Amino acid sequence: MANWNDPRGDRTGFGQQGFGASPSQYGEVAGRAGYDMGLRKHMLSIYNYMASGVLLTGIVAMLTAQSGLAYSLAGGPLMWIVMLSPLAIVFAMSFGANKFSTSTLQAMFWGFAVLMGLSLSSIFLIYTGASIAVTFFATAGAFAGLSLFGYTTKKDLTGMGSFLVMGVIGLLIASLINMFLQSPGLYWAISFLGVLIFAGLTAYDTQKLKEQYYYVSGTEFAGKAVVLGALNLYLDFINMFLFLLRFMGSARE
Repeated sequence: MANWNDPRGDRTGFGQQGFGASPSQYGEVAGRAGYDMGLRKHMLSIYNYMASGVLLTGIVAMLTAQSGLAYSLAGGPLMWIVMLSPLAIVFAMSFGANKFSTSTLQAMFWGFAVLMGLSLSSIFLIYTGASIAVTFFATAGAFAGLSLFGYTTKKDLTGMGSFLVMGVIGLLIASLINMFLQSPGLYWAISFLGVLIFAGLTAYDTQKLKEQYYYVSGTEFAGKAVVLGALNLYLDFINMFLFLLRFMGSARE
């Protein structure tokens, strides 16, 4: 029969060190649980913004194509404005994050998503709607798996980041060169590497955003970090989708 009043230190009882944890350790556990809950909420906010932005882009692109506006934009001078405006917004958000308020960054993000929708409406003129849908869901599945890997892996992906960024720069240069060469072999090589690079960036950016929470938690920058994080993951998703579409898309007859 247990003696709950036994004062000997070699016994294990509730609230004693031998059974579980000291009060300070309980505090650490509670603090860790609070941190993990805050991290999950932070990442969920990023994913919600990112998914909403992608959805908005898809709706705008589809409606623009169905209305016939995509035909008017294609090849015209207005198309260059529509294509370059999102790039300008990305640079403004990235380099002016400290100057802009959270609400301003949110407005810029939604404006960016709309402009991307106008820009991407041209894919409905090139590929069938069914192949675009299949590619979209394939990209969504791959993105979810890669982002989950980046969130849960214990491996440090920091070293991979600089390599992937250089890969993006290489893709841009190769794409510009191929605009003049029109080489089918280079076109497919760029497409293949594009899928791999943005797949890697999805995992890398997810891990980076997870680690970033430690520094922005409880600060005024936390809200901005959510919007900027959503922008990063949005770009990874859209670029992976576009490169994958080159392989999976069926051309309109």
